[in-house]
Amino acid sequence: MERRSFIGGLVALALVPLASAQGLRPATLYKTPQCGCCEDYAGYLRDHGFKVDVIATHELDAIKAKHRVPELLGGCHTTLVGGYVVEGHVPVGAIQKMLAEQPRIRGISLPGMPQGSPGMTGRKEAPFRIMTFGGGESKTYWVE
Repeated sequence: MERRSFIGGLVALALVPLASAQGLRPATLYKTPQCGCCEDYAGYLRDHGFKVDVIATHELDAIKAKHRVPELLGGCHTTLVGGYVVEGHVPVGAIQKMLAEQPRIRGISLPGMPQGSPGMTGRKEAPFRIMTFGGGESKTYWVE
């Protein structure tokens, strides 16, 4: 029994630096200057261990074009994290899954501004369907 406790302790100690490193993951969020829900989303990401730099710009369409975000998958802000594009109010679980799996895609999106999504007010009316883009045909990546 003591051996199991010792091994369990070693495993726990090994995971501490991993959790700390993940907690400092940098992200850059581009938004229009007047958008408040984007600031709320940045706060949501910070609450979940991301270091978020917010850049207010009147050139958000150019940012989306530069990162080849499909028009149909557009959201109200664009976040860059870990070499990927996160478009809109994507729940952190989907972002963490993408960063852990490192799929061959450009990014993920929760199109539009669904009520009740992270950073948005209101009540969630339907499951959030997170879509991939930039890896062939867009497909569902995460449902929450």
